[in-house]
Amino acid sequence: MQRIFPLRWFCALLALYVSGFTSATAETVQSPVPHIALLLPLDAPGLGSAARTVQQGILAAVQNSALPVRAYSNYDETRSVVAAYKIAVASGAVAVIGPLTRNGIRQLADEKTLPVPTLALNIIDTPAPPQLYFFGLAIEAEARQIALLAKKQGKQQAIIVTANDPLARRLQFAFEAEWTASGGAILREIEYTGDTMVFADIAADPSTMAFFATDIEKSRTIRPYLPNNLAAYATSQLFSGNKDTLLNFDFDGIRFVDMPWLMQTDLPVVAAFPRAYPPLTTDQERLYALGIDAWRLINNLIANRAKQALDGVTGQIHLNGQTFTRTALPSLFYQGHAQAADAPLIQSAQLFPDQFKNASSVEAPVTFKP
Repeated sequence: MQRIFPLRWFCALLALYVSGFTSATAETVQSPVPHIALLLPLDAPGLGSAARTVQQGILAAVQNSALPVRAYSNYDETRSVVAAYKIAVASGAVAVIGPLTRNGIRQLADEKTLPVPTLALNIIDTPAPPQLYFFGLAIEAEARQIALLAKKQGKQQAIIVTANDPLARRLQFAFEAEWTASGGAILREIEYTGDTMVFADIAADPSTMAFFATDIEKSRTIRPYLPNNLAAYATSQLFSGNKDTLLNFDFDGIRFVDMPWLMQTDLPVVAAFPRAYPPLTTDQERLYALGIDAWRLINNLIANRAKQALDGVTGQIHLNGQTFTRTALPSLFYQGHAQAADAPLIQSAQLFPDQFKNASSVEAPVTFKP
């Protein structure tokens, strides 16, 4: 049961928590009314679109809520997050979802105490005050999960394909750390700079796998230069949707992880929530799904059920310390279609005759175990 706090509670908060408050935002304190606050930069340049998509997902998940939802968006995530947070609490927020950026979250993490459950929509590695929790779609976590998945499937050596850009480096380091910690050996690290000859001497071996830390375009260029029977793995950044059949054909056989929201649309927990209209891009769908699970998690926090595992639309979610960790869904590309790895292989229409081998050339699907 959700808790409704008495008005005197908010008056005490107003006196204790907002004392000495100097306005750094255009938001103003409103008459205290119990609600769930969304601390999202809805109109910020560069961030507004993502924030609005997250909000759209949150509102899609609001069903029979005893508490209204109120957005606080007129603030600067680089310097005035705490000010906006205090206004939300003084206005009656019993819980807060947000902020969205790591910089904004650090401002809240620097506070000694927070008066209400707060779910930040990103993950930072820093000590946090009680009541501050983290939940996000950190792609480094996917790289770590891929390392464990490949090890579980019997791979012993890894060839890491990377590039000289920040995201590729982050994925490379995250994968390498988990892979070596699990006992895997790194056979080669190959930095792709445009010269495909660096892949000329790679041979397939049953115990060896390749991990793509590169983005979708570089990976599409690299893939034909690797042996077809070399087991290949990647993160969700290689999947741009099942409408892009030609691109998916280029990644045939590659294993990756993504969310049930995209891979298992008929799953009851996924089908329970409405889709956005007009339709969103694949990247926006991920943010929309983040909003859905954020709403479910904040309600668990309010009800003191934070330690309860959540069968989320973004994956299986568990609380680890103050961070909600997400286990994404093992998936693979097969003949132009991306699907859950443990689902029956879907035979797609072939674009070109004799282009693909039979199903035996794709390693057997594994059952997803949270």
